[in-house]
Amino acid sequence: MKKTRVLVVGCGNMGSSHARAYNRLDGFDLVGLVSRTPESREKLAADLGGCPTYADYETALALTKPDAVSINTYPDTHAAYVRAALNANAHVFVEKPLALTVESAASLVALAKQRNKKMVVGYILRVHPAWAKFVEVARSLGKPLVMRMNLNQQSSGAAWHTHKQLMRSMSPIVDCGVHYVDIMCLMTQSEPVSVSAIGARLSDDIDPEMYNYGQLQVRFKDGSVGWYEAGWGPMMSETAFFVKDVIGPKGAVSITDEAKGDSDSVDDHSRTGGLKLHHSALDAKGNFTRTDDYLDTSDEPDHDGLCQLEQEFFLRAIRKNLDVEDHLRDAVNSLRIVLAADESFKTGKTVVL
Repeated sequence: MKKTRVLVVGCGNMGSSHARAYNRLDGFDLVGLVSRTPESREKLAADLGGCPTYADYETALALTKPDAVSINTYPDTHAAYVRAALNANAHVFVEKPLALTVESAASLVALAKQRNKKMVVGYILRVHPAWAKFVEVARSLGKPLVMRMNLNQQSSGAAWHTHKQLMRSMSPIVDCGVHYVDIMCLMTQSEPVSVSAIGARLSDDIDPEMYNYGQLQVRFKDGSVGWYEAGWGPMMSETAFFVKDVIGPKGAVSITDEAKGDSDSVDDHSRTGGLKLHHSALDAKGNFTRTDDYLDTSDEPDHDGLCQLEQEFFLRAIRKNLDVEDHLRDAVNSLRIVLAADESFKTGKTVVL
């Protein structure tokens, strides 16, 4: 079968991982790397054994004429880059979020359908086998669910610089929150009805309108509730940066503390190591009828392995004409929730969806 010629745009952490996946997978032919900084694209090209590199996206798109484009740039470029790729008759893989507004995201979904092209958004937890198990077990706990999740990142040096650049496009609860709100939606299989949020600007090193700490609270139609917390910067605590916990009438399931690593490590953001399942059933004397179960998930992919799973799905979507309508609907809905949280922080009011 003819290989899918793919152009990678953005050579940072995510772009590099995806480029390595394309280079490893037989179904892809990596035709070019695009990055504004020559150092990043030339180094990655050398690591991959040689590959054409470009400083300008439009030029690369015109010269390489790819079958697919992989977009891994700052969020404020996503919508324009996706639109250009679709109009160039290419399938699209794009890192989250799809766009900066719900309206823009919805218009891109419509354009992909109109152009008959596959579009996949980089929700990496969806391909993670341990997180899939986490969702499965959470669904067995009854309703309503209480979902508690966070990803605070203590950053300095280059990492803090990257976080400050990201905040020019969106807050931490928007940038990272789409992953975990998406997981909450998968767990509840219910419709979100309202969102509220709090936040704080903890550094004079960021613009006055920015905030580098936030927490959102979301309510679902089935009575389930969830919160998600995210903060970036050198002041963030390492003590409780990793909470992934779900409670239902029948008990609770948690990603265990053993999964903790460094909050600024990309590999550690999705690591589980194990799930602890607690059963709430009591006997006639009021004592627990079962001890907690430990589900070992230590045999899990690293970050590059997860990126490869994403690209395997992208390739199947292209080759087998998979229906990605539900995937794209969920991508727009999760964006709707986190943007509502951003609005709630700025207005001080709960946003009804």
